[in-house]
Amino acid sequence: MGQGFNDYPTFCRSCQSATMASQLLRLAEESGLSPGESELAVNPFDGLPFSSHYYELLEQRRALPIWAARFIFLEQLESSPSGVVLVSGEPGSGKSTQIPQWCAEFALARGFQKGRVTVTQPYPLAALSLALRVADEMDLTLGHEVGYSIPQEDCTGPHTLLRFCWDRLLLQEVASTRGTGAWDVLVLDEAQERSVASDLLQGLLRDARLGNLPDDPRVVVVTDPAFEPKLQAFWGDPPILHVPRGPGRCPTPIYRDTVPTDRVEAACQAVLELCRKEAPGDVLVYLPSEEEISLCCEFLSREVGTLAVPGHPPRVLPLHPGRGQAVQAVYEDTDSGARKVVVTHWFADFSFSLPSIHHVIDSGLELRSVYNPQIRAEFQMLRPISKCQAEARQLRAKGAPPGSCLCLYPKSFQELEALPLPQPRVCEENLSPLVLLLKRRQIAEPGDCHFLDRPAPEALMQALEDLDYLAALDDEGDLSDLGVILSEFPLAPELAKALLASCEFDCVHEMLTLAAMLTAAPGFTRPPLCAEEAALRRALEHADGDHSSLIQVYEAFIQNGADKAWCQTRGLNWAALCQAQKLRGELLELMQRIELPLSQPAFGSEKNRRDLQKALVSGYFLKVARDTDGTGNYLLLTHKHVAQLSPYCCYRSRRAPARPPPWVIYHSFSISKDNCLSIVSEIQPQMLVELAPPYFLSNLPPSESRDFLNQLREEMAASSTASTESESSSTQEFGDACVLQ
Repeated sequence: MGQGFNDYPTFCRSCQSATMASQLLRLAEESGLSPGESELAVNPFDGLPFSSHYYELLEQRRALPIWAARFIFLEQLESSPSGVVLVSGEPGSGKSTQIPQWCAEFALARGFQKGRVTVTQPYPLAALSLALRVADEMDLTLGHEVGYSIPQEDCTGPHTLLRFCWDRLLLQEVASTRGTGAWDVLVLDEAQERSVASDLLQGLLRDARLGNLPDDPRVVVVTDPAFEPKLQAFWGDPPILHVPRGPGRCPTPIYRDTVPTDRVEAACQAVLELCRKEAPGDVLVYLPSEEEISLCCEFLSREVGTLAVPGHPPRVLPLHPGRGQAVQAVYEDTDSGARKVVVTHWFADFSFSLPSIHHVIDSGLELRSVYNPQIRAEFQMLRPISKCQAEARQLRAKGAPPGSCLCLYPKSFQELEALPLPQPRVCEENLSPLVLLLKRRQIAEPGDCHFLDRPAPEALMQALEDLDYLAALDDEGDLSDLGVILSEFPLAPELAKALLASCEFDCVHEMLTLAAMLTAAPGFTRPPLCAEEAALRRALEHADGDHSSLIQVYEAFIQNGADKAWCQTRGLNWAALCQAQKLRGELLELMQRIELPLSQPAFGSEKNRRDLQKALVSGYFLKVARDTDGTGNYLLLTHKHVAQLSPYCCYRSRRAPARPPPWVIYHSFSISKDNCLSIVSEIQPQMLVELAPPYFLSNLPPSESRDFLNQLREEMAASSTASTESESSSTQEFGDACVLQ
């Protein structure tokens, strides 16, 4: 009898597993019904009958390669000893749309014990796009049962069961909680993209040991087959779902003998040639950068209208992060049946599956920003894409019969110069925001955290040094009280510090606007198209520099009713300004929640001008440059690189003989063909000496500028001492006079 009593918990667990398995099978069978099989089938997530549109989409879902592995996945998800399942499959196999739905069925069978299903994406627009598609496939309302969370937009509610989320937002949430977050199942999608947040989330979850946590959470990591072995070793050999290959064949790539001197022209001519041949299907063009995407779209939009082809001319659509929610246009069906020509870059290597694509034109290159911690600058690096990316691009044209894939480079170029996998972003980005979050999680040594690829020690040291200069760390190396507040803001640490400093200098209203603009809409990004546009731009420039010009642009945008046409005539990005408006509201709400002081608007007054400069210097003293010879060649204080002002800087658009300001503060420094300082404003060196930490000035590399600042500091200290003594003497004399009276 005692033996039977001891076995009772095991028996209960077995019964529970059997019950759950039967529930999963029932859910799977119900969602597989067709209208003829049951007209009364009810959606288990909202209790309403399925619509006819649901069954139309269900037929498309059943045709996906991943559908055959459905029951295997659910069994692995239930029985995984570690709570982790890897899903490995080619782009376009249905992983990103079907896995979240099956996880929702799994969580529903468990009664959503701990919370909802959360699905991360490396790009905000990918999370939005997938939420729209999955809500449609599940026959549910977006914003209710299915939602999404991206910067400045949270489309979820109290009844949301399935949430798509930008991975950096989830990392911010996890950093602010003790545990792993409120989710039953977490799906980390597109792990092969190697975003900083995705890599770090995996490290934190591995350290948490999911099998030992209450409520039995589950983690699903979805990846490309090329990245599978590394993830398998990292997670300790968990169950792996191999998605079957779909029907159809991949086209044989056609390689060029040489790399073209003009990539944009070569890509455009290839598109026009396809259109002239009337080869059926849509076209996907890969170029390295947003600038080249814009040039390609402008050229094709002019030329396609002149083509002698039957029917309507092709529709040219750019696809990159700067497009905002307009990227959804690539999924819209054209009633006219016109061909689509989608022009993109690395943004659509793995995300944004487009079933209608039959032809791919690939430049084989990508332009990436790579941060150099030693000089605190970003390099614009033009480099070959990885072999994994090249294969993913070719698979876009897979079909029966296969489409075509034109590679604008020789075959040897890819074989000799390309890496097997994409570079991990944790080895290429400024790690200050990452280290701030790790400190928030009370991880004393960021280097001890498990990384899929460990960042360089000097990058971590530079991040710690920068946070120390910003007073975000205490003497023990932990987060200071100021550091805790900085970690609350969805901003770069130096920008968050400037925003907090504005509370002291009574210019919060203006600094909120500037923080939003610097994050979401940093000014003009192309030359004016005509003299009229140039004149309209000059009217928005402010005498104090680019930072005040950004505030002036935002206020004019609001005063003109956030009008899109107003933006277009001035060469401004309307979508980015709308994002800045949303972000400003989000920052204001956050400041009110943590009870920070606000201020009344005072932009344009002399006092506000000085206060705004002080707030900026308080956060950006690491980013100061000096024009040592009056020619516009700026020497950066923290190292001895020379830089010039950006072509879009307001100081460069002023008529001669305007002299460049001798001392400037800048938002970013990019090492490219002209080594540009972006978003620049004049400051006085006395303000830098007053507000920067003394040990920062002492630690600057030897230079004439450092000597000048240290001498200025001594003079200001002596002047302050003399002033104090004078005040003391005056007080004594006044006191003596009172006595004599």
